[in-house]
Amino acid sequence: MRSPSIDLLVLPCAGASATMYLRWRRLLPEWVRIVPVELPGRGARIGEPYQEDCVRLVEQICDEHAAAMQGRYALFGHSMGALLAYAVAQRQRALGRTLPCVVFASGSPAPLRRDSTRYLDKDHDDALIADLRRQGGTPEEVFANSELLRMTLDTLAADYRICASFPAALQPPLPLPLHVLGGRSDDIAPERIEAWRQEAGGQFMLDWFDGGHFFIRQQEQQVLAAIARTLTRQFSGVRHAAALASTQPRNNHECIDTTI
Repeated sequence: MRSPSIDLLVLPCAGASATMYLRWRRLLPEWVRIVPVELPGRGARIGEPYQEDCVRLVEQICDEHAAAMQGRYALFGHSMGALLAYAVAQRQRALGRTLPCVVFASGSPAPLRRDSTRYLDKDHDDALIADLRRQGGTPEEVFANSELLRMTLDTLAADYRICASFPAALQPPLPLPLHVLGGRSDDIAPERIEAWRQEAGGQFMLDWFDGGHFFIRQQEQQVLAAIARTLTRQFSGVRHAAALASTQPRNNHECIDTTI
């Protein structure tokens, strides 16, 4: 019998490329197939114009990755990527298409708990650089290289316009498991992350990790163990699931696991 497998579509944070997840291909179990969701204007799509409207970008993602979202798949997004993953799942439902088996929302406040002033006055380089410094996660080599810094700032500015255009309308809870990840030292207030519970119409899980906004890099092994454990749980009725679960390392994070 063929081992179970799943496509994990990964969406980048603001200012980044989906290549931020490439290491995961060798760190996650082989039955998890990483599908980088590269956005226009970066990575292999650097020659394309940026998309700066959230609704249109979500439509584009759903169209471009329709084949990967027909079978067994999950969505993971960090920061801006978390909002995009949520919006993609909502659009899939609106279109009557196959829903992900789980959505991972990392390093982001819940959609209705976003700070409406977060992206004001972020249309000039000094403000963007200050934001990069504040959040951490950007290598010093980027700041020292004028060409790399220019590309990063242009991408970040476009992505902030995407975030600012994110629809604020109330949506029905998603009828699927929602796994939220947060950093204990992130400047996002814990209650704004915990508010994702309201978006879950199925199982809700919340994991906290040591670190700031980019805890997914600082605690990469623990983050990947949590992701693999949740994906393995989706195969609980499939042969080999117990064996797959037993291969995952243990970690010491806190976890809330409730069914709504």
